[in-house]
Amino acid sequence: TEPSPVQDLKAEYVGVTSVNLMWTVSDAASNLYTYRIEVVSGASVRNLTSSAAKIEVTELIPGTMYTFTVFAVAADGQTEGEGVSISQYTKPSPVQDLKAEYVGTTSVNLMWTVSDAASNLYTYRIEVVSGASVRNLTSSAAKIEVTELIPGTMYTFTVFAVAADGQTEGEGVSISQYTKPSPVQDLKAEYVGVTSVNLMWTVSDAASNSYTYRIEVVSGASVRNLTSSAAKIEVTELIPGTMYTFTVFAVVADGQTEGEGVSISQYTKPSPVQNLKAEYVDTTSVNLTWAVSDAASNLYTYRIEVVSGASVRNLTSSAAKIEVTELIPGTMYTFTVFAVVAGGQTEGEGVSISQYTKPSPVQDLKAEYVGTTSVNLTWAVSDAASNLYTYRIEVVSGASVRNLTSSAAKIEVTELIPGTMYTFTVFAVAADGQTEGEGVSISQYTKPSPVQDLKAEYVGTTSVNLTWAVSDAASNLYMYRIEVVSGASVRNLTSSAAKIEVTELIPGTMYTFTVFAVAAGGQTEGEGVSISQYTIPASVNSFQCESVAKQSSLMLKWGCPSGNNSGFEIEVFNATWRRKEQTPSCTREGSEETFTITSLDYFSTYNVTIVTLSNSVESPPVHKRCNTSITDPPTPSKVPTVKAVSHSSLSVEFSDFESVNGPLKAYAVMITTEEQGCGSLKSKLNNTYEDFKKKTTATYVTYVIDTEQAKSPSFHSQDGRNIIYVGKGNTVYGYKNGPLTPLGSYRASVAGFTNIAFTTASIIVGEDSYVSFTHCSEEVSLPQDPGVIAGAVIGCLLAILAVVAIGGFIFWRRRRKDKRNTDVSFSPIKSKMIKVENFESYFKKQQADSNCGFAEEYEELKSAGVHQPKFAAELAENRGKNRYNNVLPYDISRVKLSDQSSATDDYINANYMPGYNSRKAFIAAQGPLPNTIEDFWRMIWEKNIYSIVMLTKCVEQARTKCEQYWPDKQSKSYGDIIVTTVSEIVLPEWTIRDFTVEKANTPESHTVRQFHFTSWPDHGVPETTDLLINFRHLVHEYSSQNPIDSPTLVHCSAGVGRTGTFIAIDRLIQQIEMENTVDVYGVVYDLRMHRPLMVQTEDQYVFLNQCVMDIIKSQKDKKTDLIYQNMTAMAIYENFTPGPGFGKANGYHA
Repeated sequence: TEPSPVQDLKAEYVGVTSVNLMWTVSDAASNLYTYRIEVVSGASVRNLTSSAAKIEVTELIPGTMYTFTVFAVAADGQTEGEGVSISQYTKPSPVQDLKAEYVGTTSVNLMWTVSDAASNLYTYRIEVVSGASVRNLTSSAAKIEVTELIPGTMYTFTVFAVAADGQTEGEGVSISQYTKPSPVQDLKAEYVGVTSVNLMWTVSDAASNSYTYRIEVVSGASVRNLTSSAAKIEVTELIPGTMYTFTVFAVVADGQTEGEGVSISQYTKPSPVQNLKAEYVDTTSVNLTWAVSDAASNLYTYRIEVVSGASVRNLTSSAAKIEVTELIPGTMYTFTVFAVVAGGQTEGEGVSISQYTKPSPVQDLKAEYVGTTSVNLTWAVSDAASNLYTYRIEVVSGASVRNLTSSAAKIEVTELIPGTMYTFTVFAVAADGQTEGEGVSISQYTKPSPVQDLKAEYVGTTSVNLTWAVSDAASNLYMYRIEVVSGASVRNLTSSAAKIEVTELIPGTMYTFTVFAVAAGGQTEGEGVSISQYTIPASVNSFQCESVAKQSSLMLKWGCPSGNNSGFEIEVFNATWRRKEQTPSCTREGSEETFTITSLDYFSTYNVTIVTLSNSVESPPVHKRCNTSITDPPTPSKVPTVKAVSHSSLSVEFSDFESVNGPLKAYAVMITTEEQGCGSLKSKLNNTYEDFKKKTTATYVTYVIDTEQAKSPSFHSQDGRNIIYVGKGNTVYGYKNGPLTPLGSYRASVAGFTNIAFTTASIIVGEDSYVSFTHCSEEVSLPQDPGVIAGAVIGCLLAILAVVAIGGFIFWRRRRKDKRNTDVSFSPIKSKMIKVENFESYFKKQQADSNCGFAEEYEELKSAGVHQPKFAAELAENRGKNRYNNVLPYDISRVKLSDQSSATDDYINANYMPGYNSRKAFIAAQGPLPNTIEDFWRMIWEKNIYSIVMLTKCVEQARTKCEQYWPDKQSKSYGDIIVTTVSEIVLPEWTIRDFTVEKANTPESHTVRQFHFTSWPDHGVPETTDLLINFRHLVHEYSSQNPIDSPTLVHCSAGVGRTGTFIAIDRLIQQIEMENTVDVYGVVYDLRMHRPLMVQTEDQYVFLNQCVMDIIKSQKDKKTDLIYQNMTAMAIYENFTPGPGFGKANGYHA
């Protein structure tokens, strides 16, 4: 049977000489088909075959119409289906020899050739592209004139041959071409010089910013070409006085396409004449001569301008010389000579000389003023031309001769030697500087010099130290008078040296100090030299700042300082804000001055600095750190949510009040039955449930809760708000939380307190409290009492309630126990880093409720390090070396003695402890036992210890806490270590001892200093933080001079409580100084990872935090490094010698 016709016949690709055809066949037997393809163009017919449903037909003629017919052929090779045809032009060939036959400023003529047989039927598409601009033009011939182009612009022209169908295009052929730029405009010589001409022009083309320019410079047969990237050029290396033609061509960005040239012609200027001089000068004439070196000078003439005052004459000469006559004697003339070229049009620059005639001798010579190093001379001259004279003054002293000049009939002769005889001779000199009149002379002595470098070497409040210098040769014989002036007060002081301390001055006062050098006779004074100086104003006395209750203000008070002042400058600032205020002056010393700083934030800390002002001089500042008052908290925007819980109780949910005006101390829940809501609640804070039951009030306080208690989960609802249950019958402070009445309607308001005051009966005093109230809640009605139900039901209910109560109690007990043990059950965190500026608020928060926050932190620390092994300490051979069975060193950090005779001989109850800069900065040890004293000294020797800190007495409360391990006076041997007490000084709170330590049979020895703190109770804390901080500073100052590998040995009795506290203090102080942060928790944690029980009690942990608090406060108050001022005992400890106090101290052999 015949195959079906092929389907979807299409030209998949059309080329210049080939076409790719594709089709589909849906017959089941199509896999056995072949295909005949008939290719027809005009009378030409070709048949091709294909075994697949596609074919590439080649050897076609470009740009020619072909009809392609495809016949499917069955397997017998004879039976054909119906043919399916398509017609298709082949693409034309690309054009050839495309070129720009002509290029103009706004048009380009293009030409090309086409060799295709069918080209007589072609049209052409010309694509014209410049930047983002694209135009398409058509042409029926193999050429086109492209117009409307922009001058000096790059265009890409692409030509496509288009077949007779008007659609099938050949590949495009492109050329790129710049249009010519427009001719330049306004060409002119902006400047004409001797060897250069500056040309300028304009170009209006849009593309001119990419142009360069060719400048053709022509003079006779000489031609030069120059280039410029701007519309101007300086043409140099020209010949003076010569005609040049300059032609400028604009060149586009290809550097080849040029516009038409534009030309101008210009002479260069002649060179200035040379060697102009007055060959002869007479009273009424001057002969001038000059030279000219220009090549064209044989064509020059010369113009000579003769000027004297307002008189101007012009003379001409054809030679390089002239005699100028008819001049006035003794008169200044300026002669200017110009070379002239080109018929008088172009002149060179003029060259001038000036000349005077001779003068008469001076008259009336005298010394108008005589100073220390200068003399002012004056004289007269009667010549008519004398206003133009200069003068030579000869200054003679012994063999020394100087010559000075003056343009006036006077001179100040300087650089003279004080007290010396000089002869001054004056000569009148004509304007040429050579012709002089006869000299006239006088003689004169000089005065002594004024003092030099007068300065206030030191300025205090009541004294000023002045110093000065004198360079006179005779100054070793001088005395000095010092005049001290303030207002109408004048004092005269004398000094034999070049300095004086002026005392008994008034603070903040302006003084003028004038110093006169006085010659040896005591009468002749040099000129006085003065300086003015304010004394430093005195700082204010008794500076205080006080918060103003319930106001965002600070009241400052101070005592008026002594002396004068122009007022005070007060600066108030914190970390993010700063303000300066000026206050008026005060006059009565000691009077109390006040100033109120307003518009501050409530409950904020400010630094306040006050300086006394006197003119622009400031006193040393006085600093205070001040806190503004708290006030009522802001009224919350949200009302409480009230829900009925039972027929006699309800719940009140509310959000925390904002603490911007002070930390919230407590909340009070108020219940009201008034329909009008909540009015005047502050006056009703003293109303109780009992008052409500007596019907004396409709509004009462039912519950008071402090904010720390409110943090408990039992007072939080599911959404995290605070929740209070009203009507439970419990009593808080003086308020009963009594049951409510069934079917009653109630509203609630919550009072927030930043300050809450109570009566002795624990009732709130509203007038003394800082409080605000929420708006009233929506009214809530309680349900009816369900009444009495059958006894069995009641019994069951009671039984159930009992079980619930017992279960609740057990749950509560467990929860409480769990809460108490929570921190032990989990690994504690390792750090709680706090910035110094935030520590005060953190401290207050942790200190609240009897140090509740610190107690929780300390509880967390109990598990730190406890699981680390202590195998060496637990060995039977070592148990007798431990003072306490529960204080054993961890293996990981224990100190090992190196000089040993057995495997266990390296043991001592001591651990290396990390300091701020080193992981082995300290050794923490127990107080030695009788059997471990030798090991103790072995450790001191082997570990290169120079400092011992002992924090216990040997005996406390009749119990031995530590053996005395040092000799009283004489040397004593501990094993092979020999210890000698060198010195001892006993003070009320501590004792300092120096020992010499040496090893037997060796020449080596070194000094060990023991710092023995005697005022620290066991398991307790020192009386004040200052005491321990000062003691630590004393130790630190000494230990910092020890070798870098020398740890400080610290011990108490067990070596954990007091020892841990001391090491922690040292680290924390350095942390504050170096990082401006504090991590008490992290430091103690780190110490406990190296030795158990470091900082042994909660009190010691709280004391550590108190130390940090006091250190930070001291920094703020005093602006100094911590609090180490006024330590008068410090100096005693350096290089002291034993005194009468050597021996016993504090009731035992120290």
